[in-house]
Amino acid sequence: MASETVQAALPPAVVERIERAAAKFPPGWRQSAVLEALTAVQEHNGGHLTVPLMDAVAEVLGMPPVAVYEVAGFYSMLETEPVGRHCIAVCTNLSCMLRGAEAIVAHLERRLGVRLGQSTPDGFWYLKREEECLAACCAAPVMQIDHRYHERLTPEAVDAILDDIEREAGR
Repeated sequence: MASETVQAALPPAVVERIERAAAKFPPGWRQSAVLEALTAVQEHNGGHLTVPLMDAVAEVLGMPPVAVYEVAGFYSMLETEPVGRHCIAVCTNLSCMLRGAEAIVAHLERRLGVRLGQSTPDGFWYLKREEECLAACCAAPVMQIDHRYHERLTPEAVDAILDDIEREAGR
């Protein structure tokens, strides 16, 4: 049974999801589920992690809170501050840079009216800080929006993708 701290921070469905993730690992290796647990908690919390949420994950997995904070700070798909609802990550590694990633970033910044690392004032879009590599070099330049890949980008293609997402959201 979850402690009062965990119960206050996480709904039972999220705790169950963490427990299912931990059950995939041998006894004594529950902490190996930390990335999956943090992803579940971030999704539940609208896109970012807080210290009380990370503390609850640490308690459920039986690990020191600082170890959870280290994981949250290391992986670029985890956010520790509130961000916009739709997360845009543009690859800026060599292949993408050579194929026009700088122009894609500049176009996104102009269109959204924000800089890398910022969310739009309405909280709809978040333009992540530099994304080192999205592992799709053969289709450069590449971006992810909400973990969906978009490849061989041009400014026009970016506009069409953003327009589709906005239209689906009723904007």
